[in-house]
Amino acid sequence: MSSSVVDYIRTIPDFPHEGIMFRDVTTLFAHPRGFRMAVDQLLAPYAGQRIDLVVGLEARGFILGGAVAHQLSAGFIPIRKKGKLPAATLSEDYTLEYGTATVEIHDDAIQPGQSVLIVDDLLATGGTAEAGIKLIERLGGKIVGCAFVVDLPDLGGRKRLEELGMPVHALCAFEGD
Repeated sequence: MSSSVVDYIRTIPDFPHEGIMFRDVTTLFAHPRGFRMAVDQLLAPYAGQRIDLVVGLEARGFILGGAVAHQLSAGFIPIRKKGKLPAATLSEDYTLEYGTATVEIHDDAIQPGQSVLIVDDLLATGGTAEAGIKLIERLGGKIVGCAFVVDLPDLGGRKRLEELGMPVHALCAFEGD
């Protein structure tokens, strides 16, 4: 029986490109004990805090965010890739290795003053999370923290988010990725 979240995460070498060590959390989601452990540990730092909404970043953040929101009896809000939400949206561009991408949120998803927890599976450069932070703040949400299963510290995402004043919580880190 595995005793740590990291024990449930599969590593796939050279995916999606040569030299990349892909951290596959779908194996974590597939194991009831591992998934429960991850959700419980994602919540732990926020015990006793008021959280009105959990925001999940596309796409694996939806899986985790929905489970976390359920545990908190909070609402769930998706931040999606451009063009995927049906009603009026706000959008935010962010930089990728080669080019830019855009994420969106419904423009009525968050009311000013609501407390929000951001959840995603993996923190790499922090670009998607930063775009999400900007969208939430534009709607007047108050972010209590950003919670991730995996941190890839060598890619600088934690530092980037902490420089924005965001508390960052990650269940495990893989150095050298």
